[in-house]
Formats: sequence, C-alpha cells, structure tokens
Amino acid sequence: MSKTLKDYFEHGIAAYAQDLREGKVTAVAAVKACLARIEAYDGKLGAFMVVDGERALKAAKAIDALLASGVDLGPLMGVPIGVKDIIALDGLPITNGSKMKSEHLTGPEGTIMQRLKAAGCIPIGKTKTVEFALGATGVNEARGTPWNPWDANTHRIPGGSSSGSAVATAAGLCGFALGTDTGGSVRIPACFTGLFGHKTTVGLWPTDGVFPLSPTLDSIGPLTRNAGDAALIHAVITGQDIPMPARLEGLRLGRPTNYFFEDLDDQVAGTVESAIVALSAAGVEIVDIEIPEAAERARLFPAIVPPELIARLTPDGFNKARPKMDPVTADRAAHGLEVSAVEHLAAQYRRVELERIADARFAGLDGWISPTCPFVPMPVENLKHPEEAARGSLSSRNTQPANIFRLCSSSLPIHQFGAALPVGLQLMCPNGDDARLLSISMAMESVLGAGKAPDMSGFRK
Repeated sequence: MSKTLKDYFEHGIAAYAQDLREGKVTAVAAVKACLARIEAYDGKLGAFMVVDGERALKAAKAIDALLASGVDLGPLMGVPIGVKDIIALDGLPITNGSKMKSEHLTGPEGTIMQRLKAAGCIPIGKTKTVEFALGATGVNEARGTPWNPWDANTHRIPGGSSSGSAVATAAGLCGFALGTDTGGSVRIPACFTGLFGHKTTVGLWPTDGVFPLSPTLDSIGPLTRNAGDAALIHAVITGQDIPMPARLEGLRLGRPTNYFFEDLDDQVAGTVESAIVALSAAGVEIVDIEIPEAAERARLFPAIVPPELIARLTPDGFNKARPKMDPVTADRAAHGLEVSAVEHLAAQYRRVELERIADARFAGLDGWISPTCPFVPMPVENLKHPEEAARGSLSSRNTQPANIFRLCSSSLPIHQFGAALPVGLQLMCPNGDDARLLSISMAMESVLGAGKAPDMSGFRK
C-alpha cells in the first residue's frame, strides 16, 4: 500500500495556522508536503507551469526561524501558495499562458505579491492559465490544459482562465492560489473543481504586476478550500478587519426569475434547488427578482475586453503571435480588431449605466444568488464538436453579468447535495461590499458545507 500524502490544508488555513503556532507542524514540513503532492500528482494534473521548490524551502526555513524568535506575521504566515502565470513573481519566468514573448507587458512584481510575501506566504510555483487569461473552459492548446482532479479517467475542463490555480488548490498542491477574474475566471474554475472563489470588486486589490487583459474589468481573487480562508486573505490584502459570519436569519437574497436559471443541466438544477431549500430552512428569505439587463453581457463583453487586449498586444504583435496561439483564444481576441472606437465607447457608457441600475436592484436585498455555471465540467474531448463547443462557451454566461455590473461575487461548492461532479452556487453583492459578501458566504457555508475534496488516488505516479 502506498504511503498517504499529507495535506496540511484540508481543514483550511486557520487550522493550519493554529497547528503552526502550537508546534504541531512547521512551514518546512508544509512546503515539503506540497512538493511531495506536486511530485506525485502534477505529472498528470499539469497544474503548474513552473515549480520553485528550492526557494520555497529556503523561505519556509526563514519563516520557521522568525516564528521561533517570537515574530508572528499573521494568519497567512507559512502558507505555500500557487500564483497564476499572468502575475509577475520575482525570480520566475512569466508566460501569460502564451508562446508569445509578453513579460514586458506584465511588468515587474507588483503590490499583491509584495503584500502576500510580507504576510509570510511562500510562493511554491506559477500555475497555468488560459492564454492571456481570455477563456472560460480552461483549455489552452498553446501551453497545456490542466486536468480536472474530479475525474482521473476522463480529462474534463477545469474552468478558466485560472485553471491551474484551481486544480492546484483542489488537489492539495498548495494552501491556496491566486487567480484573476475578468468575466468569471475565478468563479468558473472554483465551480468546476469544487472550491470557493472570490471575485473582488474592481480596484479593491491592486493589479500592478498583473497582465492587463481588460483594465476596465480585471480583478484579482483567491481560490480556496472554504470561505473562511478567503476572508483571512481579504483582510491581509486590504488591511481591514477579518470578516465574521453573518446571521442567516433575516437575510434576504434575490433569486433571478430570468436568465440565470435558464437551460441548466438537470444535475445543476437539482443541486442548486436543494441548496436553496437548505438556506430557506435556515432562515434565509429567498425573493424572486428580475434582472433583464443580465443578458446584455453577451453584447457588451466582446465590445470591451477583446479591444483592450488587442490594444495591449498591439495589432501587429497579435497578428505575429496568432499562428502559435490557442485557436479559440485567438479567434476571440481577433474580434477586438473589428470593434470600432464608437462601439467600444458606447459599450463603456452603457456599462456605467448598468452599474447604477444594478445597484438600485439590490434595494432591500443582501445579495443575489444563482448557479455559477449552467453545467458540470464536460470532457475536453467534447469541445471538438461544434454543438458541445457552443455549450462550453456558456461557462461564463452566469458570471459575466457581475463583471459588467462591477459587483463583487463568490462561488460556493454545493456538490455535497448529491451531484457526482462539482456544482457552484454564485452569490453577488454590490460594488465594494466584499467584506459583507464574505460574511454572507461564511454563513451560507455553515449550512451548505465546504464541499468534499476529490479522490486523488487515480493521479498518483
């Protein structure tokens, strides 16, 4: 029988932090455990673009020495983390998921990594991403598509664009991982791999040192085992108090009667309904609402994001890189060449109007809920068929409205309500209400559960 590989973060960061301070574990042991799991599982998973084991162990020794001397850097001290490969990290290469040389477009290590390292986090490697972070399924034919850890026999989509960050966290290869979210790129992979994902309000977390897919919509967010972990990370990044769980009784959550609940897989529809029934039984009032503007995401997103990407790459740079790009990503990006300045500005004006409209629709409500994605993760092979590829493109159907409305949002795992594969429940809250979002998420998690972890035995070398 093979030796069981230790996962120090299966119960979350807070539990690990307590064990670290009680001397039950060391940062070196945690890093070694993560590296052992990477060695055992990542050959098939393909979550990491590059692993930085030597420097991670050196940093872990320094963390243990600091703690032994009485220096405590806070709740994230000694946590090994994965970093999406569109985020600059000193001493490591950055590919932005592409074969095109683009590190100069990302720039040097930025504020987000400096804050996390100052808090004692230990970067253990760079995780794979969809090319230039433009894609919802997680597929990247240029640099490789990570394998969803929920099915060792069938290569299923991990969700994108923060594909490697989600797979690494779900498989226990790190304590948590950073992703980015422009149209759902944290929430979609969180949904498809059974994790908690936090899409932060645009501008709340600094984005210098991050490849700018869309300065209008880009945000950074973590992929974690539970909502409490995300609350700790949020507090460290923002310098705010750690959000505490809200009181469930008396919460009023809007359930859209249009758009978000249309054309769901049976497994998704049944699981989401069971989760909502559980919340209602716990005292949450579910209120039917209409959000007719949600459908505008299909028109506005292509008029905003691809042109901003092309502006960053330059038309000449994009055309030179295109032959080696993932063909689906390249086709989506190429749309930016066709968008006129008038169309782009009209979309921006409408987006600003929608911010105000969405804010008004929260009147009397604490948040909105919906399925995160309309289906469970499909086999990568299915995307070769036009009908399935069209279905796959709807991975971001329910997530993009929150980006267009400039909301904060989370995805909670709810596969524990009987689904064979991961299903997510999305919570959306007003712009800037991230602390409240996390408080409500933690309260919901107390009823829904944090979601079970995948069986990794089929991935062992």
